Amino acid sequence: MNIVHRWYCKSDMWAKRLTKGMTVATQDLDLGDNLLEIGPGPGVSTDWLRERVQHLTAVEIDHKLARALSQRMEGTNVTVVEGDATELDFPDNTFSAVSSFTMLHHVPTPELQDKLLAEACRVLEPGAPFFGSDSTPNFLWNIFHVFDTRMPVDPDAFAGRLEAAGFEEVAMSTFATDFGFRARKPS
Repeated sequence: MNIVHRWYCKSDMWAKRLTKGMTVATQDLDLGDNLLEIGPGPGVSTDWLRERVQHLTAVEIDHKLARALSQRMEGTNVTVVEGDATELDFPDNTFSAVSSFTMLHHVPTPELQDKLLAEACRVLEPGAPFFGSDSTPNFLWNIFHVFDTRMPVDPDAFAGRLEAAGFEEVAMSTFATDFGFRARKPS
């Protein structure tokens, strides 16, 4: 992420917006006790999610972000793993829930995005939820993403992509310039 984008993702303004989306995404959702967060970035979502589960594992591909978040989460219920979510190093059926908030558009190709979705499904326990959100391009989005890796996700096609990755009970929602999703791994 570029420097402006990194600043914004640590800001109170972003935290308020993200928290609103996370509240909607998790309403009436059982997260269980072992959540996997894909792409936490600086950890604004991690701060909110870790209060709702017994243990949270956060997988972050960016070395600096992973190291900083790991240091900040030391002594908490969060384990930060530096890794690639398209090739997760966890056994099948490990997590009671998986989340991904506003990071899918940083995965450089639709094929890798789909691989990430399939990995999320693989590591979920049967019947467990995958939930999150992503943002869609607009003028401000484009400014924040100058020189970033960015591959926008089409919300109209995303439900089908989740189903192709192995999920069922897919539900989509839209709010402002974001879209939310919820799905389940078959039981």
